Amino acid sequence: MSQRNKGAALALILALTMVVINVVSGSARFFVEKNSLTVLNSWKMGAKHDAAIANFGLPIYGGFMIGSVVYAGQDAYGCDSFNKTFNSKSPYPTILLIDRGVCSFVLKIWNGKQSGVAAVLIVDNIVEPLITMDSPSQDEDPDFIDKINIPSALILRSFGDNLKKALERGEEVIVKIDWSESIPTPDERVEYELWANTNDKCGVHCDKQIDFIKSFKGTAQILEKGGYTLFRPHYISWFCPKELLLSKHCKTQCINQGRVAKEKNTSWVWWDYVMDFNIRCSMKEKKYSRECAETVVESLGLSLEKIKKCIGDPDADVENEVLKAEQAFQLGQENRGVVTIFPTMIINNAQYRGKLEKTAVLKAICSGFKERTEPSICLNADIETNECLEANGGCWQDKRSNVTACKDTYRGRVCECPVVNGVQYKGDGYTFCKPYGPARCSMNNGGCWSETREGLTFSACSNSETSGCRCPLGFHGDGLKCEDIDECKERLACQCDDCKCKNTWGGYECKCSKNSLYMKEQDTCIERRSGSRSRWLFTIVGLIAFAGISLAACIFYKYHLQSYMDSEIKYIMSQYIPLDSHNINEDSKQMTTLVVLNED
Repeated sequence: MSQRNKGAALALILALTMVVINVVSGSARFFVEKNSLTVLNSWKMGAKHDAAIANFGLPIYGGFMIGSVVYAGQDAYGCDSFNKTFNSKSPYPTILLIDRGVCSFVLKIWNGKQSGVAAVLIVDNIVEPLITMDSPSQDEDPDFIDKINIPSALILRSFGDNLKKALERGEEVIVKIDWSESIPTPDERVEYELWANTNDKCGVHCDKQIDFIKSFKGTAQILEKGGYTLFRPHYISWFCPKELLLSKHCKTQCINQGRVAKEKNTSWVWWDYVMDFNIRCSMKEKKYSRECAETVVESLGLSLEKIKKCIGDPDADVENEVLKAEQAFQLGQENRGVVTIFPTMIINNAQYRGKLEKTAVLKAICSGFKERTEPSICLNADIETNECLEANGGCWQDKRSNVTACKDTYRGRVCECPVVNGVQYKGDGYTFCKPYGPARCSMNNGGCWSETREGLTFSACSNSETSGCRCPLGFHGDGLKCEDIDECKERLACQCDDCKCKNTWGGYECKCSKNSLYMKEQDTCIERRSGSRSRWLFTIVGLIAFAGISLAACIFYKYHLQSYMDSEIKYIMSQYIPLDSHNINEDSKQMTTLVVLNED
């Protein structure tokens, strides 16, 4: 680069810096991301305090840590190696208290980590609001910063002084550092952003950025394709001063920020584009050009024409609405701060703090899901601890059916009666759960009594009832335990004179004497006899039946004959004597009666 170009670039950088400072100071502010800190064994220090999360190390997003505080003492600043291990008096992990000042935050935390502590608290040496502990500038970035794998936070001077005084008095101070509310959890989808730089020639920070994108790409695409997350990539952009609008630097800084991918609802393709662009169009290897970028776009099946239309004409004297909106978004809104740290991850409108590393970022994203809605990738053993594996999480369980009310979540566990094979369990989830509904008996017999003896099975569960247990006929009990009723001993059945009772499993057997038959409904015996007496009985019954049939036939014959004679007499008389029908009928009836009587 020529001296003239270098001067122009330097002037551009200075101008952009001044513009950014003026804009940020005038219309936006930086948000300090916090976690809570509670002293558990001293009411004098208040219930809960805020602490500022450091922008390095590994905050335990979605979780908490309980530990015993130890003060560094003579090495209060922690700028030199402690050359010893700090141990607390209690079985809790050790949390080291260090004073701010003299050296960088990163060095203090590193020395604390080397001494074997679980976390570090830095006490501010100035009376001021909380600030964010950031890593050193790129030129001073130490090699050990990526090896810091413990959480750390800055606390107010007043609170830190109270902690130190309690420790000086010999008191044990147990604190709970809680990150469970550091990331908001509004719903079952997490929305996150990555504010990055298109340049791959900016040193360590750019190398870390591309390493993160490379390692996180697969995870991000799984979450995005499954609809679990909504990802928006952004690039740091600045306003160009009026006097430099026509410069080469301003004219070439047009950014698309993935809007074409969004239009096709395939936002995950951004990760493929960035990786391919980094390999094929590297600035380090001087392969960067507009033609190279367009080749990558087309190779991924994206519409180059739509991207060009989105970018617009860089030579046109018009304001780019896309970049204008992007710059305004970068300056923050009411519920989120300005983006000043590069790179920056924002999760559910909260800026992520900590190491830009795959597992650490995934943990933070998982902590943003509403409890019990997190995807299975968040419940991996490498990401969180399954609390249901230890004492079943303190929840109800039925070991016989292998059914439990403990449900593992990223933030911990919940005790909730489950649904198993379409059967809903109901209860408090802690002490009891019972199957409910038509198919409940298929699950451990609905929690009711059941027993099998000699091939016979009886159950107190009935599929015709949606709940409850009732002992079956022949048993008594509460349904959870049933015992056979001895009908013979308790004289409930088979009590007639000739009956012989024998109790059985779930019932009884009743027998009568040799010539008797037992009638269960009447609980009595009927005598069975044979011989002459029986034959006489059948004979009498037969004669009675024959007499009845004969009588019925005689009556029918008499009625039929009378009708026939009436019709014949009526016909004969109508041939000789013209009588009216009434007289004829009367006379015919009389004559018929005479005939019948004569016949008799």
